[in-house]
Amino acid sequence: MGLLIQRRSFFYSLIRSSLCWGLLLFLGACAGRPLLGEIQVPFTTLRPLEGEGAFVLSYQLGQDAKVSITVEDEKGQSYDLRREELRAASADPYILQFDGTVPVPPPLSPKVPHVVRQLLPTGSYTLTVHAQTAKGQEATKRVPLHLVAPKLPLPALENLTVSPTTISPNADALADVAEITYRLPTTATVDITFTTPKGQTFPFITRAQEQPAEWQHIWNGKRPDGELLPSGVYTYTINAADQLGNLVQQQGNITLVDSGQPEATITYANIAPQHLMLGEMLTLTLRVKNTGTIPLRTYGPPSGFTYTTDAVFSSVEGGKFTSQAGGFWRVGLDWDANSGGGPKRYPFRWALSQRPPDQWQLPGQEDWLLPGEEVTIFGHVRVLQRETKMDFYVGLIQDGVGFFQDRHGRTIVYVGF
Repeated sequence: MGLLIQRRSFFYSLIRSSLCWGLLLFLGACAGRPLLGEIQVPFTTLRPLEGEGAFVLSYQLGQDAKVSITVEDEKGQSYDLRREELRAASADPYILQFDGTVPVPPPLSPKVPHVVRQLLPTGSYTLTVHAQTAKGQEATKRVPLHLVAPKLPLPALENLTVSPTTISPNADALADVAEITYRLPTTATVDITFTTPKGQTFPFITRAQEQPAEWQHIWNGKRPDGELLPSGVYTYTINAADQLGNLVQQQGNITLVDSGQPEATITYANIAPQHLMLGEMLTLTLRVKNTGTIPLRTYGPPSGFTYTTDAVFSSVEGGKFTSQAGGFWRVGLDWDANSGGGPKRYPFRWALSQRPPDQWQLPGQEDWLLPGEEVTIFGHVRVLQRETKMDFYVGLIQDGVGFFQDRHGRTIVYVGF
């Protein structure tokens, strides 16, 4: 047992000794390397339009240090490419790609078009790499560079307009989308992003190659995956870049209010009587609840309105209640043998309101079914259709969008002559 303990002690001592020697060798190697190695470059003349691509600069660090890289013209004007960025000591080289463009200080207001990066003019420059350790040790290396830059007009975003700047993406056909329009005087690669109130950024238009023309993009208040965004103030950023790396940018805000997905449910449906004589009245009783998070716009004919089977909703009061572009909700009654089809489906329609029209939100025009609100709606149809058996059903209709809870509450009505 004692011999085993001695062997283990010897083994652990050997491991500790090996680790210590390895650490000393590593520290010795690091101590033997300079803080900043020589700068390596593939060429010293950069021609952005003649196939050289970017100027690639590489350097090595023997110690952890903050690195700054600048480019300076013949007049002493200096531009930061890197500013005191922490880099760890490494045997592998660090690489900087320089395409001849430099960052331009932002204006006081980002809501005006401004150049973000700009190609330097033809001339001689000096690239400088400066490293400084936490203990204050410093090292600097420099390489010359000659730039041959073509004289081309900068990209621009002209006449940028966003309308409206406040939208309510809730499918009520009122300010559901924002229209972004602008003019490009030169060909550019365009990127448009949106930033949420919490600082998350997502793409809207990505690397679109756009020619000199008037351009328009429509934003519906959704993420790229179709998820509807909550209400709040969103920042749009539009970038337009040319083939030389010149980049112009403009920002602004779009406010989302009353954002949400409309939703309604028929909670009760009754069609009666099931036996009647030609010319007698059929009565529909419905209860509808707003199960979404936003108000539902609705319009007439009002609850209690009476049709005949020879009439349709669009013929009432000279076409006053003809379908309007998306957003408005109503309930409807139809039957299987109705030959109208398509847009003529559900010829008998009523508003989602139990109030008389003079008490609507917009008297005589439209009313709102608020989130969580449930209403009871009555409708009457005088049966003049000479059919002995009529299969009636009800549905929810959103004008210009579709039929929801289609063909519900089926009831067979027998008609006597």
